[in-house]
Amino acid sequence: MTTAPITKKSIFNRPEKPYVNPYLGGMVLGIVLFLAFFLTGNGLGSSGATSRIDAFLVDAVAPQHVDNTPYLLKMAGGDKNPLDDWIIPVFFGALVGGFTSGSISGRTKIETTKGPNVSNRTRWLMAFAGGVLFLYGARMARGCTSGQALTGGASLAAGSWAIMFAIFASAYAVAYFVRKLWN
Repeated sequence: MTTAPITKKSIFNRPEKPYVNPYLGGMVLGIVLFLAFFLTGNGLGSSGATSRIDAFLVDAVAPQHVDNTPYLLKMAGGDKNPLDDWIIPVFFGALVGGFTSGSISGRTKIETTKGPNVSNRTRWLMAFAGGVLFLYGARMARGCTSGQALTGGASLAAGSWAIMFAIFASAYAVAYFVRKLWN
């Protein structure tokens, strides 16, 4: 007796489509980056949006804290609306675009990708810790990987190239110590 192959389904009950060719994806990303420069005068990035959303939330709960914190004051002090910046629509556009793309290609599903010897809880804790560290590092570096690598790299900024080499070197160095999370 033969069985039919199992096809993974998304939460919208669509079969998974193959990924886009990486060269085509890279060209499309380059065109999007060019259009971002051309239409807005800015590149791509997202860590600045998370800082502005954070400033908005802090301003809603404790406006006096915003007025006493120089970092937050630049974004939300006085009558400033921290959400009134080009990066906010880019951030939410990336979220909506990613969700739409995943839905169309049948990849929108709830799952935890991990190694066989790691619990879901450990995987989620490690992902959260990594995200917090990476966001903190992105703010210290004055931009996330999309801001530094794509925007800074495209404008040939030496600091962007240096930070990207440092990110890759750090990833290779840390990979040895966390490899058991994937085995």
